[in-house]
Amino acid sequence: MNKLTKATQELLNDALYYLKMEELKKACDMLPLPDKGKKIDLINRIIMFVQTGKIIECSIIPNQSRASSYPTQPLSADALMLYGAYKNDAKTRAFFKNLIGYHFHFTAFGIDWLTDRWLKGEPPTYQEFANYWIEETERRKQTKSRPKEEWKYINFLQEMNKKNSLLSKSELMQQWKKIQAQKTYEVFKILESIRKTN
Repeated sequence: MNKLTKATQELLNDALYYLKMEELKKACDMLPLPDKGKKIDLINRIIMFVQTGKIIECSIIPNQSRASSYPTQPLSADALMLYGAYKNDAKTRAFFKNLIGYHFHFTAFGIDWLTDRWLKGEPPTYQEFANYWIEETERRKQTKSRPKEEWKYINFLQEMNKKNSLLSKSELMQQWKKIQAQKTYEVFKILESIRKTN
C-alpha cells in the first residue's frame, strides 16, 4: 500500500465527506472495496484501507435482532423493535407520540442508537427506545450538538449563514456545488495515484 503524506491523508479524510453516495460507491470500486452500507460506512472503509490496507467488511445485523427470528411482534411498549419489522410510518409515529408526547419525531441520533443496538444483537423494546429518545433530547437542549461530519451540506449552510446571511439560496447552492466538485476531484486524483502505485 502506497503511504500518503500526512497532509494528503488529511485532505482525503475531509474531502470524502463531500462526496455523494454514488461517488463513494465508485471510489470503493476503484480500490476495490465492498460498497454496501451507509455513507459513513463507505467513508470509514476507504479511510481504513488507504491508511492500513485493511478492508472493513459490511456490518451484518445478527439474527437475534431480526424480525425473522421472532414471532410477529405487536406494536406495544414491551415489544422488541426488530430489524425488518420496525417501520418509520404514520402508525409507529402516532404510537411514539402516545408514549413520549406530541413533540416526538424520528431523529438521526435515535436511528443511530437503534442501529447500534441491532448490530450488537440487543434490540430494544419500544419503551427503551422512547426512554432513550426523551433523555437524549433533554441532553441536547443543554448541549448543542453539531451536525454529523457526513452532513457537510448542513455544516456548510450554518457556517455560511454566520459569515454572510445575505446570500440567496441559489448563490449558496452555487458555492456548495463548486466546493463539492473540487473535493470530488481531489478524492479521485488521490485514489487514482494510489491505484497506479499498487
